[in-house]
Amino acid sequence: MNKDTKKKKENKETKKDLNYEKEHGCIRKKDNYVLKTYNGKDITVRDLQLEILEIMDEIHRVCVKNKIEYGLMAGSALGIVNYKGFIPWDDDIDVIVPRKDWNRFIEAMKKDLGDKFYFHSYETDKKYNVIMGPTMKVRKKGTWMEEVNFLLKNRCKGGDGIFVDVIIYDNIAENKFIDELNRTVIKILMPFYVLLDNLHLPHDLLSRFIRWYSNKYSRRHENSSLVSQPISVPWEKFLKEPVFKKEDVYPFKLYEFEGRQYYSYNNIEKILKQWYGPNCLKKWDGKEWVETLPIEKRKPKHTANLNLESEKPQK
Repeated sequence: MNKDTKKKKENKETKKDLNYEKEHGCIRKKDNYVLKTYNGKDITVRDLQLEILEIMDEIHRVCVKNKIEYGLMAGSALGIVNYKGFIPWDDDIDVIVPRKDWNRFIEAMKKDLGDKFYFHSYETDKKYNVIMGPTMKVRKKGTWMEEVNFLLKNRCKGGDGIFVDVIIYDNIAENKFIDELNRTVIKILMPFYVLLDNLHLPHDLLSRFIRWYSNKYSRRHENSSLVSQPISVPWEKFLKEPVFKKEDVYPFKLYEFEGRQYYSYNNIEKILKQWYGPNCLKKWDGKEWVETLPIEKRKPKHTANLNLESEKPQK
């Protein structure tokens, strides 16, 4: 590549950066990302990540103490391989717990979760939205966060602290069309659920049915070789649910993450390539490992507003 071509490429990348910053109001500074500015002080993605790590440390402690399996999933697992920690623009952590351990996990959290934290789940608060996605949110006291979520809001009492999402990894049908058919039942119900929720009308019966239907489906396929998110999570595209072999997911292994060790998938690189495509991992260019995700897609996705110093919105 000659100097002129290289310069044009650099200018093009810079233009992408500027367009991204202008469009999203989230400025990158030396591989950091400003989420919010209060009184002239920037709150960056890295600031949020360090707070989230405290929650994750606590989840790890509770699970190890009670011999409960867990693993980092999705983008958090991708961060393990590419960065040995957070992806620089990632503003959350996602955790999976196998269906067989879920009830014990709930009891362990009730009993052993430290005083600096609290959690929301349907098992402890019937106002928890059962199709929100995560089956539980573990939150930190003394903080506040508004999540990018246009359809469903947090209806649970106790706060809107920053969080780690925890989700059941469930047994699913080995026939993908049977799996999709059962997921379609929930997808059909989703608009009614969202409408009732936003009108602040009771949807207790609908919530109970969705949980019953999802749990029954999981029990029916207990001996399946496949796992995925519960069918009560209706947000994936048709036949695009990330489905994996149990032997690639379990047993979880320990990996380095931000100077500590957390669990994740047994065959982590295979899972990530299956989920995000064969080019999701960093590439070696002869001198260094290079991020393959286009610059315009490197942006935090979950945080609309936050306050790391109070449980109330910053004025």
